[in-house]
Amino acid sequence: MPVMARMAMAALLFIASTCLHGALLLAAALFRWLLPLPCLRRRLERWLPAIAESWIGVNGWMIDRFTRTRFIVEGGEGLRAEGRYLVLANHRSWVDIPVLQKVLNRRIPLLRFFLKRNLIWVPVLGLCWWALDFPFMRRYTPQQLARRPELAGRDLEETRKACLKFRQLPVSVMNFVEGTRFTPEKRQAGDAGYRHLLRPKAGGVAFVMGAMGDVLDAVLDVTLHYEPATPSLVDLFADRVRTVRVHLRLLSIPEGFAGADYTGDPQFRQRFQDWINVLWAEKDARLARWSAG
Repeated sequence: MPVMARMAMAALLFIASTCLHGALLLAAALFRWLLPLPCLRRRLERWLPAIAESWIGVNGWMIDRFTRTRFIVEGGEGLRAEGRYLVLANHRSWVDIPVLQKVLNRRIPLLRFFLKRNLIWVPVLGLCWWALDFPFMRRYTPQQLARRPELAGRDLEETRKACLKFRQLPVSVMNFVEGTRFTPEKRQAGDAGYRHLLRPKAGGVAFVMGAMGDVLDAVLDVTLHYEPATPSLVDLFADRVRTVRVHLRLLSIPEGFAGADYTGDPQFRQRFQDWINVLWAEKDARLARWSAG
């Protein structure tokens, strides 16, 4: 099949599947809101991730059907669909999200991301993320904080509320620790000492671990690598991505991390930064080996 025809068919199937599953999600979310008894609402809450997992399954089938991309997945033994995980990954491109969803769908609970608040306006998907209780975060510029100091810490408060809800259900809290997609220019500007990664941003991860560490089963450390190195979604469906390599590693929650205060405890802050820097150094070495062939 010609590339343009394959991409057009994939786009049409994605739109049709998204609209169908989105309508089901919104109907279930509305029904949940109308139910009078909390026990019935909690039961219905299990339907919502199942609808999302069906949508992800269709997307994964499309990748298998419309591309010849080879997936190499290492590790991941012992994952549970009813578990609770903090998922940490490097961030290479927009392809990361469909790859993570494809590899982990139904092996762990539905991945939930912390999203920028303006993403709620993305057609169809924004309402689906809202129905699935994805937390929306508002980021403030230094100029806004200078004018309104009371806004400082508002994002941590939103994170705290999301973690309180996540404690009540099987969940996979997803965090791209670098905070932005990798480019050689960003790596050089950040001067982090890594060849294939940006400097990890520890604060958000530490806050989630402090709020939920006592109920998390494990940290799921994910390393992503592509050939070519930073593909786009167009590259994926144009069949220009030769290989996707994914390494999965389960890590226990370090002793003393659950309930700790990253902001107010300097000793814990240093210990947490040391822990995540070691994690990132190991990830960088793994990517170096893969890149060397």
